[in-house]
Amino acid sequence: MKKLFAIALLLPFAVGAQNNDKACEVFSKVNTVLQSRHYKPKPVDDSLSVYVFDKVMENLDDNRVLFLKDEYEQLARHRHSIDDYIRNKDCAFFSDFISIYKKALERSKGYIEEVGREPLPFNTKDTIYYSKNTFPFHTKAEKIKSFLRKKITYDILEDIAQQSKNKDSLKVYVEVLGKASRAKVLDSYLCKVNALLNPSEGFDNSIYNQFYSVFCSYFDPHSTYFNYSEKASFVSSISTENYSLGLYVSQNDKEQIIVEEIVPGGPAYKADKIDKGDQIIKLAANNTEYTVSCASMETISNIVNSDTYRTVVLTLRKKDGSVYSVSLEKKVMKAEDHSVYSFVLGDKNPVGYIKVPSFYTAFDSDNNMGCADDVAKEVVKLKKENIKGLIIDLQYNGGGSMDEVIRMAGMFINFGPVAVVTDKDMDYNVIKDFNRGMVFNGPIVVLVNGFSASASEFFAGVMQDYNRGIIVGNTTVGKATMQTILPLEDENPTDFVKVTIDKFYRITGHSSQYIGIVPDVELPTFFDKMLPRESGMPTAIKNDSIPGLNLRFSKMPQEPIKKAAELSKIRIASDAGFMLVSSVNDRINAIYNNAKKPLNVTFDNVYDDVHSMDQIWKDITTASEKEQA
Repeated sequence: MKKLFAIALLLPFAVGAQNNDKACEVFSKVNTVLQSRHYKPKPVDDSLSVYVFDKVMENLDDNRVLFLKDEYEQLARHRHSIDDYIRNKDCAFFSDFISIYKKALERSKGYIEEVGREPLPFNTKDTIYYSKNTFPFHTKAEKIKSFLRKKITYDILEDIAQQSKNKDSLKVYVEVLGKASRAKVLDSYLCKVNALLNPSEGFDNSIYNQFYSVFCSYFDPHSTYFNYSEKASFVSSISTENYSLGLYVSQNDKEQIIVEEIVPGGPAYKADKIDKGDQIIKLAANNTEYTVSCASMETISNIVNSDTYRTVVLTLRKKDGSVYSVSLEKKVMKAEDHSVYSFVLGDKNPVGYIKVPSFYTAFDSDNNMGCADDVAKEVVKLKKENIKGLIIDLQYNGGGSMDEVIRMAGMFINFGPVAVVTDKDMDYNVIKDFNRGMVFNGPIVVLVNGFSASASEFFAGVMQDYNRGIIVGNTTVGKATMQTILPLEDENPTDFVKVTIDKFYRITGHSSQYIGIVPDVELPTFFDKMLPRESGMPTAIKNDSIPGLNLRFSKMPQEPIKKAAELSKIRIASDAGFMLVSSVNDRINAIYNNAKKPLNVTFDNVYDDVHSMDQIWKDITTASEKEQA
């Protein structure tokens, strides 16, 4: 019996070692792909080790309320050695992260359960502290429990405070309302920690994937690791057709996932059970069930978009409170939510408007009708309406297929170069439009904002360099790099790397990388300074230019654009709506930039904290309604 018991004890360690060896092999292959194919590969050294360690620890415990100080120190032994582990293919260090992280999560779960069994007074002397700097790790486990109690109490009071803007009426019923809020908050906490303890890919794999992805991000923010499901979901997001449930969802002000629209003829429509406004509570796919309230949006997105999950069982709640389940089999459908559309603005001097939500392409379609062809069809329709000008809206367009944007840029210039692409060997390749003529030769306005990236910036840059259109909006993201998805193995690939392989420059020799496209006319926009642009990403590839580049191309006259821009700036400076936006932004920036004071966890203080932004949000809503009117 003793021998059998000893073997039983050894088996988990043996399995763990095998898993680590396999993970190490994947890690090594990821590095090989990045070193051989990345546009600007970096050495695997101590700098990489420190970055990977710090970023992984930040991802696992960003508020430092999970690990104890001695646990952090156990893991910190590896902080300068990850580069050595990769070179030597020795990944035993994974065991430390797996065991310590699991222990910390289980401890946290235990404390949440304990807090749930204890009385939680809603007027205490507890204080929550805020800091822009990192808090130290707790030295004693009791401190973690104390923090969780304070945070759970705050979240319960926050949930109560959000139920009304009448403070006095809420205050009378704090204890009564607190019972329902307490159950809701505790259930959410437990749900989230259980999701972390039981991820769909397996606990060990979730740690491995963290390291792979963070390792890739050291080379630049857009290189990353994909498992098969993540890769399928990403491809689906830029494809004109994909496997779909035939419904669109949105998140309401209570952070619930609600059915926004049902696509006629799709799986959800044919089920004849789902109605607009139904709340999705759970999703089940591939023998695993996910509670929506605590599953990550990445997990939900993968289930909805990836062809890995062909059959999905949805559990929904109708407005009358009744709960039901329905099994849906995905089918290939056109991705209408990111397809091009257009309409005409004005009567006397009609202007065409074309929205391009993304530069999608037809990966799996026989007709090869992607974004560029759809734009061309919309232009033909608009020209029949005798439009005098054209607005091309690239706001919130995060990019997509470079082939599509190259074709689309060529449609609006006569002919000539549209970009210069360089690879890791700094070989320059001039991309040209050889097709003479334009689908539309009238004036063009291109709308961009702080979410316009990559292919959107490519198109806007071409229009700006040729003086073909006036660029209006906000400085764009600043992503002028191209990625490709490569398998780690050619046969039966299950692991992939999205790797940055090229950088593109404008035909002037300058690049929009890191700095973005600066519009000819800037429009004040809410929260613009807080958007995550490339310049705020620590590992972003820096801006540079091609010295001595002298491409021949024929610009249109610049004077009409300069004149239009000057007139627009005058109108914007005196517009009450834009002045309100600038005023609100100043107030938001003041709140964001100043340190937040410690907060006593009482109903009065939490209510005031929750509603401190009410007037700002009211002003934002007012301005938005005027914009849409």
